[in-house]
Amino acid sequence: MSVQERIRKLDSQGVSGREIARQVGLSRSTVAKYLKIDDYSPKPPSATSRTGSVIHGFESIIIAWLDEDRNAPRKQRHTAQRIFDRLTEEQGYEGTYSPVQRFVKKYRADQQSASDGFLELQWPPGTVQVDFGQADALIAGHRLTLHMLVVTFPFSNMRFVRAYRGETSECVCHGLRSIFDEVGGAPTLMIFDNATGVGRRVRKKITETKLFEAFKNHYRSQSRFCNPESGHEKGNVENAVGFLRRNIMVPIPAATSVEQLNELLAVRAAKFASKPHWKKRESSQVLFAQDQEALLALPSVQFDPVQYEVRKANKYGHVQVAQNTYAAGPSFATRQVSVGLRHETIELLDEQGKMIRSFPRVFGYHPETISEPSVVLGALARKPGAWSNSPIRAQFADPLKDWIDTADTADRRQFFTALDEASQAAGFLTALDAAEQLVVDGADPSNPSLGMLARRISQGSQFESGIVDLEVYDRLFTVPEQQQPMVEGSPAA
Repeated sequence: MSVQERIRKLDSQGVSGREIARQVGLSRSTVAKYLKIDDYSPKPPSATSRTGSVIHGFESIIIAWLDEDRNAPRKQRHTAQRIFDRLTEEQGYEGTYSPVQRFVKKYRADQQSASDGFLELQWPPGTVQVDFGQADALIAGHRLTLHMLVVTFPFSNMRFVRAYRGETSECVCHGLRSIFDEVGGAPTLMIFDNATGVGRRVRKKITETKLFEAFKNHYRSQSRFCNPESGHEKGNVENAVGFLRRNIMVPIPAATSVEQLNELLAVRAAKFASKPHWKKRESSQVLFAQDQEALLALPSVQFDPVQYEVRKANKYGHVQVAQNTYAAGPSFATRQVSVGLRHETIELLDEQGKMIRSFPRVFGYHPETISEPSVVLGALARKPGAWSNSPIRAQFADPLKDWIDTADTADRRQFFTALDEASQAAGFLTALDAAEQLVVDGADPSNPSLGMLARRISQGSQFESGIVDLEVYDRLFTVPEQQQPMVEGSPAA
């Protein structure tokens, strides 16, 4: 348990600042500084932010050596100095001794308390169990296999569920935050199966993600992980995963989005709150009042479940995130780009943390570069000759595509510039519709009328096709002979 986590845990138990300082061995001013922090949400890295620890990449090697020491005589086990020497000689480590010493010290301290209560099967109020299951759903007409985050309160047997496209740390933290907001508080203890979504296990050691550590500190909650192949340690949520899948996901539910599906699932799951507890005589809803009394108060600032990582864009302005490639734009070629990983989106930020673009997050492998049409339009306006192999060419209807194919370089440049401006004002698809209508009507899609028409379409105005009769303006200025004004000196005068 980190020092900050211990401080916030003691604070949640009502321990005074003076006593916390005495127990953790820090000054009262340092304790007060940590207690004043009300937002542990990750912040975008700045251009001057420090890089990762020099020990990064060597953790698993150190852990393996320390684990091997359990079968060695006490006087023949690794010291921090010996580990430092071996890393330098055998692994090419170029850092200093201090990071190695701190890592070994923290690892040994964590091992001393890692096994406390792992087999406890009595669940007091305010404790939750967390697990994932899978189920199919129809989202906007497409059948998807979604990951169902299930959270149960074993004391009352209350169940909550949220659907996500993946099991990442961002999905877990977003789902837990949503459920905490719904129940009006944070649990004192969260029980997880292995380290799904919030960390990784190396033998018996669990290493939590930085995002989940920040999440726990934010809500002052504690976590505990089941032993491998010990599902009985969280049997309540294990049963709930199957129960909810059979009872609220049959028949296969349909929704326009994952967000709408979650609203539907919340309503369906709530219907079981009035059912009696499987062992106790009272309903889950009545027992849940005791769970709520044991919850920790929610912080004044809502946690932002996002992880930021720094990437260097390639010569095309593309950045690699997991298995997929996202386009920041040619203007960011070879520059440092910060990537904000959220449960449903990928955000790209510049060196100062300013948003560049935001994309729907793609889970699994996607062979093509994920980009916005606006990125391509800007590039085509500068290099119209690239049109023939453009990734957005397939989105253009044949009449408009034929017009662009036969246009000269100057007309193409003017058209893509006009289409880019219209897209920024009314959206790409609307601007594309406007351009196609102009071509079908025999008009030039590269003139300023493209932007005006796109805005009219976006506002719901019906476009009237046909050639405009300009003679109506001549008739407006033609006055009948009998109504001609008299001029001084004329015969009539």
